[in-house]
Amino acid sequence: MAEQNFDVIIVGSGPGGYVTAIRSSQLGFKTAIIEAADLGGVCLNWGCIPTKAMLRSAEVYHQMQHAKNYGLTATAGYDLPAIVKRSRDIAKQLSGGVKFLMKKNKITVILGFASLKAGKDAPTVVVEGKDYTAKHVIMGTGARARTIPAAGLEPDGKFIWTAREAMVPDTIPKRLLVIGSGAIGMEFASFFDAFGADVTVVEMVDRILPAEDAEISGLAEAAFKKRGLSIKTKTQVKSVTKNTNDVTAVLSVDGKDESHNFDRVILAIGIVGNVENMGLEELGVKIDRSHITVDEFSRTGVPGLYAIGDVTTPPWLAHKASHEGIICIEKIAGGNPHPLDANSIPGCTYCHPQIASVGHTEAQAKAAGYDIKVGRFPFMGNGKAIALGEPEGLVKTIFDAKTGELLGAHMIGAEVTELIQGYTVARQLETTEEDLMETVFPHPTLSEMMHEAVLDAYGKVIHI
Repeated sequence: MAEQNFDVIIVGSGPGGYVTAIRSSQLGFKTAIIEAADLGGVCLNWGCIPTKAMLRSAEVYHQMQHAKNYGLTATAGYDLPAIVKRSRDIAKQLSGGVKFLMKKNKITVILGFASLKAGKDAPTVVVEGKDYTAKHVIMGTGARARTIPAAGLEPDGKFIWTAREAMVPDTIPKRLLVIGSGAIGMEFASFFDAFGADVTVVEMVDRILPAEDAEISGLAEAAFKKRGLSIKTKTQVKSVTKNTNDVTAVLSVDGKDESHNFDRVILAIGIVGNVENMGLEELGVKIDRSHITVDEFSRTGVPGLYAIGDVTTPPWLAHKASHEGIICIEKIAGGNPHPLDANSIPGCTYCHPQIASVGHTEAQAKAAGYDIKVGRFPFMGNGKAIALGEPEGLVKTIFDAKTGELLGAHMIGAEVTELIQGYTVARQLETTEEDLMETVFPHPTLSEMMHEAVLDAYGKVIHI
């Protein structure tokens, strides 16, 4: 009979779950992980990684179309099934990698849907009719796309897509409606636009990418419109009616109704935590709008039960889930980890142009009562950006005028999703403006703009 008693059981094998399982095993705990679908969760199989593979194809295709800008000649063409296959093969490879890591770290993998019932030290986990016990149970069940059935926006796999269907498209639609302008919405808008779709993005609030700094959002909107996307802010989707070959969407734009036809619709309006049918409420777990309420060390308030990642509080990001899981298991092991600082978690959007940020926006810093200094440096002033043929973009820094603390950093342009970690490290180390100004940045690199943006905040910028 298979082992059914453990020190730690983790439900869900996404970036939060499998990373926590590995660290749990390293700390000497007998560990099991339970997965109802594919190892690696949504991120590796249907989220972060396969979408980046598709966006890479779009980026290369875009560059091929503009080869003559680099003194080259190329014939641009694409094979959609091959693009999708490449993405799915990468997801399969990474899921297999998680399986290898589980075996290497002697973690028991249990496949099936888990539910909970009252237990001794922690809730008992039930999978396929079998009881599994542990001293500690960590929920990392993730989330799924939010839908709006009342408006006719129930995904059907044909006309109405969530991110999952959009990752295995059967066609590049001629007319595409993207509902929601957060990271997921803008990434898919960018992908389908690159391959010739006529893309319309609708957003309820007054600007796209509403979680980003307002200045960056404005630059992003201008860049997308320049590429030909239609952006409709302060717009609601009142209804979607399916026709034989397309759908009719009624949009309320500034209070006025408009009717448009589209070949496909992508829903990107947020997520819903996976909390149903697991016995959580019966155990007394507090759930707020489909997400589990936890303290700074991921404790739910139910003895022996914890929760991490997208099933808990925002930001709903893979790297937040992983770090949260490490903090949780280190605390269980008797360590003294620092609680998670959500404001120091970087966010990245891999559309074209890329967007990245960490910390306070300018508006948030002002609202928090800070006297601020703001620095900006444009890509046009950077030699490497010009040499790359990527002269459009901006690096923006926000400092506390009194202490020199780096309150936030915001970027738009080529490779900023790689650059942002420099500022993230700076915040973690409590670096001041003086430390950053005295740091030597290599030349020629895009990172020099990070230095110049700091200098600009204090009236010392060199190259503009």
